[in-house]
Amino acid sequence: MGAGFSCAVIGRKLAEANHQVTIVDSRPHVAGNCHTERDSGTDVMVHVYGPHIFHTDDQEVWKYVNRFMPFKPYTNRVKTTSCGQVFSLPINLHTINQFFGKTMRPEEAREFIETQADTSIENPQTFEEQALRFVGKDLYEAFFKGYTQKQWGCHPSELPASILKRLPVRFNYNDNYFFHRYQGMPEHGYTQLVEGILDHPNISVHLNTRFTRDQIDGYDHVFFSGPLDGFFDYELGRLGYRTLDFEKFTYQGDYQGCAVMNYGEEGVPYTRITEHKHFSPWEEHEASTCYKEYSRACGEEDIPYYPVRLVEEKALLADYVAKAREVEKVTFVGRLGTYRYLDMDVTIREALDTARGFLERAANDEPIPAFFVEV
Repeated sequence: MGAGFSCAVIGRKLAEANHQVTIVDSRPHVAGNCHTERDSGTDVMVHVYGPHIFHTDDQEVWKYVNRFMPFKPYTNRVKTTSCGQVFSLPINLHTINQFFGKTMRPEEAREFIETQADTSIENPQTFEEQALRFVGKDLYEAFFKGYTQKQWGCHPSELPASILKRLPVRFNYNDNYFFHRYQGMPEHGYTQLVEGILDHPNISVHLNTRFTRDQIDGYDHVFFSGPLDGFFDYELGRLGYRTLDFEKFTYQGDYQGCAVMNYGEEGVPYTRITEHKHFSPWEEHEASTCYKEYSRACGEEDIPYYPVRLVEEKALLADYVAKAREVEKVTFVGRLGTYRYLDMDVTIREALDTARGFLERAANDEPIPAFFVEV
């Protein structure tokens, strides 16, 4: 159930092992939230549900996606507008020198930032404490506080420190947002890539089709990549998600000179503007397609994007996981099925491992678990 990366990769692996596979998705397209398509007005390849940049250190995963479509080099260089200036993210030596009006060398900057940090915080527990401990009040308020409140809909003091641990501070001029060895974009978009994965005689795809629990008996096994709570008709309550609203506009020329411009100040209602022709720098387009991005709590009819995973959600998640383990012939996979934020490479890695685990267990007549991963 689902035609995103999780079920597409699992389905392909099982099809290649001679299983007959049915892919069902309620949307009119494959690739899930990675769906891309040409804008009819500008011909720009648009990431319909927000930008997706592929980055990984997993060589097998990199070779796997390139098997179905060549990837073009792409380096994610994010800018942010704050305090009336444009800065580079993640915070690096250029950001620090520009923000404080200095010309420090790496070791000087490292020592200077330590003087800005709140060293009285010995064991940061919240996002705010983590930021104050490692970058100090000024950088926190300029680059993290407002953006985080808009993105998550709550004060950074209510979020766990682990969220900020994913955002590095660099004491050099490297403005590549990711550290990973392999980075790029599929030459003709993610949707065509997933279509390639699903192109196998043992796979049938049914779009605009909803899957219900009463259909399980019609299959030997079901891999479910929809919302975990949705599988149980939300009978214990709804898990918390953030969703996104997009305000599309076109521009004749180059609107902002980069793919992603963040807006960290609370007074700006949107979190960022994305200009999608810059996600395909090997193409040339005179006109441009852009989106303002707004984050808010996910309603019942909205598309879920980011799992909140605060204390209440974790308790509810544990209850749903317990119910899921009692369901026969179903394995829950992917971002929604396991209620975790997953990058694309991790999604594919887990899908490959899940398919292999399933085939091995099935061959030995062993029970198939509801989860092949720690939820």
